[in-house]
Amino acid sequence: MKKKIIRITTVPGSLKVLLNGQLKHVSSHFEVIGVSSKGSNNQLNELSKSENIRVIPVEMTRKITPIKDTIALYNLYKLFKQEKPFIVHSHTPKAGTLAMVAAKLAKVPNRLHTIAGLPLVETKGLKRLVLNIVEKITYRCASKIYPNSFGLADIVLENHFTSKCKLKVLANGSSNGINTDHFNICHFDEMFKKSIKEKLRIKEDDFVFIFVGRLVKDKGINELIEAFNILNKAHRHVKLLLVGTYENDLDPLLPETMKIINTNSNIIVTGWVDDVRPYFAISNVLTFPSYREGFPNVVMQAGAMELSSIVTDINGCNEIIKNNDSGIIIPTKDSQALFNAMEYILTHPVEAKQMGEKSRQHIVSNYEQTIVWNAILNEYNQL
Repeated sequence: MKKKIIRITTVPGSLKVLLNGQLKHVSSHFEVIGVSSKGSNNQLNELSKSENIRVIPVEMTRKITPIKDTIALYNLYKLFKQEKPFIVHSHTPKAGTLAMVAAKLAKVPNRLHTIAGLPLVETKGLKRLVLNIVEKITYRCASKIYPNSFGLADIVLENHFTSKCKLKVLANGSSNGINTDHFNICHFDEMFKKSIKEKLRIKEDDFVFIFVGRLVKDKGINELIEAFNILNKAHRHVKLLLVGTYENDLDPLLPETMKIINTNSNIIVTGWVDDVRPYFAISNVLTFPSYREGFPNVVMQAGAMELSSIVTDINGCNEIIKNNDSGIIIPTKDSQALFNAMEYILTHPVEAKQMGEKSRQHIVSNYEQTIVWNAILNEYNQL
């Protein structure tokens, strides 16, 4: 009889995107149950079919909501007592806290939490104090903590959230690795790329910068728009492709940023897309000036698609990208440094292409999905 593992995130989109394919892979060795909020449009049920696992909805919020959080904690406790899992493995901040506390109370023997970023590093004042306490509670209740980058492990230790003996970075980092056969430029011929460009009103000789992710302040979008707007005044044949959605209720952009986005015809916003590969295929370089990350999938995806990347000097990004080799690393919150890097890439296309080729080589060697999946399975088997 297979041992039972419950994998839990706050919302189903995280299970689907962050752990795509992994749950199905693990289910050939263990009985896997996926737990998250229901989400919209039957997302959780769709996940059940695509990953071939049982799913159970437990409503959770991404915000601080004491009453709803208490109800979710109780529901998770009841679920764990009923299912009696061998392992509860959580991802995302809110699900991590609720799941680890509930699993501890329910006496689940193995309580694992993966950290894929720490939102609190950009928080100050009383809210930061509260988040620090919550983080320590999460790690105290967990039996093992898995930062998904070496830099993230350092941040955890610097903030004294837990002891070193509880921490472990699996493989070379990343929560799920990347399927480098799927993310491969060879899947897109010139005719296909031409048709995508025509739909987006991108000319053949346009140089395309791309950003993929949430269009929020913490991703450095304010600085990106400022830098691009200046660059665009000197170079008219550039485009900025923003692939993602706004989160105005959680992390809104500056009004002046929104004004530029809405008035500059060389900035193209696609909204949410299910497959980012076609957009990488028509782009020249990834611009990813984020303030904080765990181990960003976007940078791995772009590298696998042979794009050079401009990233900030933060954990994860500075582990995937080697400065002036597979991309350019700049300081956070520095629109001038971002402008300089964008102008360099724009005016040095040969070097940019070489950076992209080196980036794919590095991704294939270090972050192929099977490497990460096997490391996780090995960890479960050791338990």
